[in-house]
Amino acid sequence: MNEQQLIELQEKLNYRFKKPELLAAALTHSSYANENKKNGLVSNERLEFLGDSILGLAVAELIYKHKTKLTEGQMTKLRAEMVCEKSLAALAGTLGLGECLMLGRGEEKGGGRLRPSILADATEAVLAAVYLDGGLRTVTALIKRHLFSDSLMSELGTTDYKTALQEKVQTKPGQSLSYHVTDESGPDHMKLFTAEVRLNGGFFGQGCGKSKKEAEQAAARAALGAV
Repeated sequence: MNEQQLIELQEKLNYRFKKPELLAAALTHSSYANENKKNGLVSNERLEFLGDSILGLAVAELIYKHKTKLTEGQMTKLRAEMVCEKSLAALAGTLGLGECLMLGRGEEKGGGRLRPSILADATEAVLAAVYLDGGLRTVTALIKRHLFSDSLMSELGTTDYKTALQEKVQTKPGQSLSYHVTDESGPDHMKLFTAEVRLNGGFFGQGCGKSKKEAEQAAARAALGAV
């Protein structure tokens, strides 16, 4: 991870850290911290612990305020969908967290940058870092922007983000969406693709995935959060 990656990640988060070291700590996996004990590095595990609680509270509040017709059981189910490993790993892909993680050599070789559990944990750690740096209101707004609209689609059984985005865009005449693979990295058996979705030729969202199709879906997911 380099300074430019930190800058780009903050742009995707739409939040600029007053203490960038918090973001760096959130991206430090235990495998990397263990290999660099002499440098006094600490892993993101404590931030992950905090982020799990913050995420649960923020999501519960969002559901309570915006889904007023749901029963307690329905609210519990929806919250579980929003904070599950799959959902958090997908958000990590949208933000490009995998590319920013500091991993030990073993995790790097073992495909840790694409492992859902590692990505989900890093997402929780980043949310905790935002909370510590900017407060509960800031991190709740971030969670609402990146997770809440997607969870509503999940509740309705919608998982095709490209179709959902197309339907939203078509509410205005003369709109044109296009998808472009902008980067391809990693060995043949473990490729990581980056794709952009463009609206009328202009950048609209970016996402990563293990296939071109998955990257395009992640890009559409990111764009939906901005609509």
